[in-house]
Amino acid sequence: MTLRNGAAIAGVAESRLGVVPGATVLTLQAEAAHAALADAGLTKSDVDAVFCAGRWGRTNLLEVSEYLGIQPQFADGTNVGGASFVYHLGHAAAAIQAGLCKVALILYGSTQRSRQERSLSVGDHKLAFQYEGPFGLPSPVGGYALAAARHMAVHGTTRAQLAEVAVAARQWAALNPAAYKRAPLSLDDVLAAPPVSEPLHRLDCCLVTDGGGAVVVVAPDIARTLPKPPIWIRGYGEALTHMVISQMPDILQSPAAAAGSRAFLMAGMQASDIDVAQIYDSFTITVLLTLEALGFCRPGHAGAFVADGRIAPGGELALNTSGGGLSYCHPGMFGIFLIIEAVRQLRGECGPRQAPRHGNALVSATGAVLSSNATCILERTS
Repeated sequence: MTLRNGAAIAGVAESRLGVVPGATVLTLQAEAAHAALADAGLTKSDVDAVFCAGRWGRTNLLEVSEYLGIQPQFADGTNVGGASFVYHLGHAAAAIQAGLCKVALILYGSTQRSRQERSLSVGDHKLAFQYEGPFGLPSPVGGYALAAARHMAVHGTTRAQLAEVAVAARQWAALNPAAYKRAPLSLDDVLAAPPVSEPLHRLDCCLVTDGGGAVVVVAPDIARTLPKPPIWIRGYGEALTHMVISQMPDILQSPAAAAGSRAFLMAGMQASDIDVAQIYDSFTITVLLTLEALGFCRPGHAGAFVADGRIAPGGELALNTSGGGLSYCHPGMFGIFLIIEAVRQLRGECGPRQAPRHGNALVSATGAVLSSNATCILERTS
């Protein structure tokens, strides 16, 4: 079974980002949906499938479909954290290939910044959290801090190497007018930031913003009729291993290893073939673990790999060219914005932040506490 060439991305867009007072989750999704459909050269009446995840899970899928006036013949509310929308991308491609739909709309919206909806603690009595929450582990940062501490202990990774990820992201954000944080950022700034959960400090952690995004995925026969070049899904893989960090089989082994290997196999590619990489950066350690899992470098070597500007503008690997979750935006679940930036890079629409080589792109999103991953390889062909 392969999804290769079975579907293409035809349209992408964000809503207003940053702090959007007065907006609701639904209005932000509607803004993004309208813009993404316009980007694709389609209308709402063309949509026959809706994919959505968020704070309200399946209810949000019902609400947004009703709000937009769409009665889809296929729908998916898979919610595995920030990776959900890359899961949706693979699921939409599979549904299109199976003949279940022709035009799929993937949506996300959050007002967590203006409404302070994100809690720093577990705060409930779910069975899965009974061995962590009562003892003060902050979620999700505490789980990532444990992974970072272990990476340091086993591989000798330093805080300065983690800081390279944040600095590179800010350098890309400085080239992106839509980025929330664009002011210059140095390694010393990152190292001097106050601690949040050792060894992760404030600038090792993603932003908290409002925002929404949308992606339109279409069948091949439709893709070839639209005004903009289709972005083809060449490879896809997904994996999940646990819910809470205490149950992670190996705290240094991201599920991106399994998901990425499936995506590369389907695409007939490997990490060295990738032109542009969009990798979930909920925290700086997330990027290091994912780079290792996907084969960009050997296990334990990601700290050295990202050093000396390799992932910054002008570096060897164009990584998180929007500024990522660390500097561009992060409305709670970032995966959909990885797809949006990858498509724009492949189309050559990114202006001063445009990667010089952009024939293909890898999107890899991590959800929850290193719990889930979906990796997709995209390509533009003439």
